[in-house]
Amino acid sequence: MIPSLHTLQLRRIRGDEIASVHALLCCNGWVHRVGDVPAFTALIAASQVADVALLDGDIVGFVRGITDHRSNGYLSMVVVAPSQRRRGVGRRLVEHVLGSDSDITWVLRAGREGAAEFFASLGFEASTIAMERRRV
Repeated sequence: MIPSLHTLQLRRIRGDEIASVHALLCCNGWVHRVGDVPAFTALIAASQVADVALLDGDIVGFVRGITDHRSNGYLSMVVVAPSQRRRGVGRRLVEHVLGSDSDITWVLRAGREGAAEFFASLGFEASTIAMERRRV
């Protein structure tokens, strides 16, 4: 863990941070999912979860999801700046979103390299019951 991780701040993204988060996502392989800044702004507006991780005032991570906060949730994006990976930022983002309510079933797609192992360490398990209709 990084020595100053206790200073990590997790909170809802602000409007003046959208362009910076968009750039973080685009530089880390998400450009095909976020579109341009106006499209990303609309995506954020439609998401119940759109939080940033800040370390010393710098955005170092982002998490996005949709949930009814009662029964189901979908974790859509977890992105950490390369310089901060493997230091606990992603874990803190996910734990922040999941909270302590074990009555909520959370699902996600773990297709990126290392993602399955990361999410398994947070209690996620591969499922044989999930189905998906992929975009064209």
